[in-house]
Amino acid sequence: MQFSLNHMVAPKLGYAEFFDLALRLGVNAVEIRNDIPTSLMGNKNAKMIGKLAKDKGITILNVNALQRFNQWNGAKASEAARLAEYAALTGAKALVLCPTNDKKYKPSNEARLDALRDSLAGLAPILQHFGLIGCVEPLGFEECSLRLKAEAVAAIDAVKQSKRFKVTHDTFHHFVAGEKELFAGRTALIHVSGVTDKKHTAATMRDPQRVLVDGHDLIDNRGQVQKLIAAGYKGYVSFEPFAAEVHKSKMIARELARSMDYLEA
Repeated sequence: MQFSLNHMVAPKLGYAEFFDLALRLGVNAVEIRNDIPTSLMGNKNAKMIGKLAKDKGITILNVNALQRFNQWNGAKASEAARLAEYAALTGAKALVLCPTNDKKYKPSNEARLDALRDSLAGLAPILQHFGLIGCVEPLGFEECSLRLKAEAVAAIDAVKQSKRFKVTHDTFHHFVAGEKELFAGRTALIHVSGVTDKKHTAATMRDPQRVLVDGHDLIDNRGQVQKLIAAGYKGYVSFEPFAAEVHKSKMIARELARSMDYLEA
């Protein structure tokens, strides 16, 4: 199993410390973000981050993420181009694409799917220009405008861009959405995080409940990952916990190592 760390495992760490954390765990691939306090944006910083990663032997898989990517207009195209250039300068191979997750955004189903296809068609030449793959990550929340990987795959096929776009299988969102199909052959990345709080159901689970995966996991991370690998998935399994208790941990390396052992068992 190839593991990666999303910077969300320890968002207070600077890049050097984050890369060193990965190396301590025998991990040589990471995801960096544009939405945490330690994020350094701008092309000059992107080059610095890329050089630091290269010097330490770290591969930057992607930048996470272009938000509301499926509300496409001139401003979003400009934002996408800036972030794609930044990602390319870090040496990243992909850009994660997150859909609008807002109760106030309520287009008709037809308009929602039209907007998804329009967004992918608009993004494709930008990603191609910078040599990037777009990793579409459906979010399982009921209010999200793109909950299912099936809809993402259908839209990618509709715009004939299956080489430019892949999907991210997030174990948490897969469970919350209630989706069954896995799309292993269309998956570029797996995000893992566990839920152990029994007070919550799929309908009430949100980011604050997302911890590291262990034997108390309620959403079958290990089963999901095993099924994807059995179906031919050969990419990275990346830790992406959002719970404050994980971010505050003084023993994050030890806890990540235990989670890796659990997933590989």
